[in-house]
Amino acid sequence: MAAAPDDPHASGSAADAAAVTDPALPEQDDPGRSLWRGLISLAILAVLVVSLLLAVPGLHGVGDEVSDMNLGWLLVGVLLEILSCLGYVLAFLQVFDRAPVRFGARVALSELAFGAAVSLGGAGSVAVGAWLLVDRGGNPTRVAERSAVLFLLTSAVNVITLLLAGLGLYVGLLPGPRNPLLSLVPAVVCAAVLVLFLALPRISERIAQRRAPGRLRTLLVETATSIRLTEQVLFTPDWRIIGAIAFLWCDIAVLAVCFAAAGPVPPLAVIVLAYQIGYLSNLVPVPGNVGVLDGSLVGMFVLFGVSATTATAATVVYHAISLWVPAMWGTFAFVLLRRSRGRPITLRPPREVRQSLARRRNRFWGGGR
Repeated sequence: MAAAPDDPHASGSAADAAAVTDPALPEQDDPGRSLWRGLISLAILAVLVVSLLLAVPGLHGVGDEVSDMNLGWLLVGVLLEILSCLGYVLAFLQVFDRAPVRFGARVALSELAFGAAVSLGGAGSVAVGAWLLVDRGGNPTRVAERSAVLFLLTSAVNVITLLLAGLGLYVGLLPGPRNPLLSLVPAVVCAAVLVLFLALPRISERIAQRRAPGRLRTLLVETATSIRLTEQVLFTPDWRIIGAIAFLWCDIAVLAVCFAAAGPVPPLAVIVLAYQIGYLSNLVPVPGNVGVLDGSLVGMFVLFGVSATTATAATVVYHAISLWVPAMWGTFAFVLLRRSRGRPITLRPPREVRQSLARRRNRFWGGGR
């Protein structure tokens, strides 16, 4: 799903983040119908994958490995995927700090459902959340700004994770093959992306100063603002940053657990790198990226020396868990949101006010002892 291309966990670029600034995106089609069509397409594709595993002789070994998987490990995988979804909910509430907790959680889970079942891309699934917020009275400019921050925040965690895993593997801090093409090169690319990310606000502002007022200048200023706000969220000490980290890392852990259910588990760095690089295939607009993501992940694991049969079995089961848990949970949340459409929502006080009230309560009860 880290951060969402078709799966909600995929990372993206600043250009993708710009797409979030249009909360009217889903109004081109009814979001509910799009979601149901996506779920139906996902179910059909899942049936096709199972049929291939049963019918194609060369894939019988994969089917046998899947059927022999340890059920206990798979249940752990489902639990980890639930924790990943909860991580995204926490990240959403960190960015949309004043959103009511229950309402914010439902919007976040709805985003995950659209990211899993509908070919909207990562920014598109976040745009669905922006539409839901605006539909309930949110300020379009403010919602678009914070939606871009959420998208960039989850993407930044993806990039930093890939950078650390690649460097750790290349220098020998982490076990695994030290092929520079599979470790150093991805790390260097991520480092360049981070440098550009940190420098982009200054570059955008300088270009904007030379431009006459218009859409391009507005876009440049909004891009700089969104990135600065993302930096603030990312680097300001706040326990809620655990949410963005758990969103990605719990999902990676699902993949590791699926390997454990099938047999030997590859080194952690190998799983992280194969996961992160493999997810680039989410640029292909297929519902749930069924087949496309599986093939790219298996290909990456084979390059790292993992058995193709074991990698295929673990990947297929992982993909099923990482799609259907957020898709079903998020669909239920979306239905609840649609049923409560039109009801007013009350924003929570700013975080500083909530913290001040909490300190006062603590002093009151402390002094009463």
